[in-house]
Amino acid sequence: MEQVVAWLHEKNPGLDGEIRSDEDLIEARLIDSMDFLEFIDLLEEISGDTIDLQEVTIDDFRTLARVQERFLNSADPAEVPAG
Repeated sequence: MEQVVAWLHEKNPGLDGEIRSDEDLIEARLIDSMDFLEFIDLLEEISGDTIDLQEVTIDDFRTLARVQERFLNSADPAEVPAG
């Protein structure tokens, strides 16, 4: 998840502080349409899996918690949030 957070900070240089796991990344304009495919590429690289755009919805990318749950749980079980 650190790579995802670092990417979001890189794309949003004015962003200060942490990104909450439940913050809406799209509503907060941390991910926009221009960066969306690059974000998917990043998730594919981290997870080692291809993301089939026919099998996902925008809600799968809306928060860090959902991104972790949907795409990264198998990538690094140590990073799975408790609860």
